[in-house]
Amino acid sequence: MNTYLGIDIGGTAVKLGLVSENGEVLLRQEASVSFDNYQTPILETVRKAAARMLAASREAGYQPVGAGVSATGQIDSGQGIVAGTCGSLPGWPGAPIRAVLESDLGLPVTVANDANCMILGEAWVGAAKGYTDVLGVTIGTGLGGGVLTGGRLLEGARGLGGELGHMRTHACNGQRCTCGAAGCWERYASTSALVRQAVRLDPRLDNGRAIFGAARQGDAAMLRLLDSWIVEIAEGLAGLVHLFNPQLILIGGGVSSQEELLIRPLARQVKARVMPAFAQGLEVRPAALANDAGLVGAVCYFIRHHA
Repeated sequence: MNTYLGIDIGGTAVKLGLVSENGEVLLRQEASVSFDNYQTPILETVRKAAARMLAASREAGYQPVGAGVSATGQIDSGQGIVAGTCGSLPGWPGAPIRAVLESDLGLPVTVANDANCMILGEAWVGAAKGYTDVLGVTIGTGLGGGVLTGGRLLEGARGLGGELGHMRTHACNGQRCTCGAAGCWERYASTSALVRQAVRLDPRLDNGRAIFGAARQGDAAMLRLLDSWIVEIAEGLAGLVHLFNPQLILIGGGVSSQEELLIRPLARQVKARVMPAFAQGLEVRPAALANDAGLVGAVCYFIRHHA
């Protein structure tokens, strides 16, 4: 049985796993990449963590044949580098992930965007298994996404495709975004956007868990706020449904566990906003792989490119 290293690089931590050819995670490790406020470059932390993961895999009797990397930012998958970011991760733009890890590990390496890897992982062994046309949206600090169409990942010319959070849903007089533009979808539909509005009403509601908790207890202001936030998510999704005609919309991120307060009302709002033919058979459901989605999807990406 072939095994692979899966490496999922986020803005605060890198998650690593030894993944089988069937998508099973056999070993796991994690390391902070922000432990000293990025004084140590992210890639340096990843290199050390990857070396430890490879050593642990070999000690357990496995010989990984390659490594798939899922990484935050705009990832040029052809070159295996970070082409850009929309935030402030010091030293991350331009990071030569593939070249460095191939040299360190002595293994072939692929690199792809984290949201794209999420949807691949879910389509391989998660909630989107058996589907060929899927919109994946990860709702968190920002809003990431990926598109599976006809069973193929939409990557564009350089692997940069699928930056769904930066389509303009409020182009006129929109809020400024970290990408430098105004009116981006993530400024209105991310968990951060929800929190920004909630703390104006109650400073204690400074995270998604607290907001959903208050709504579950019947807080009328939070219920109204959730309704308006869900509409913002649904407006963006409706446009994407008309573009890609998916079978399934998959919602990832911590808030995706909120079936009653998010997933079900979101499904209703999306279907109310699309033309009837597009709503037929359309499903909206939460992602299933949680923290493993990125590293499992990164291995799926590797296997697809080394079949």
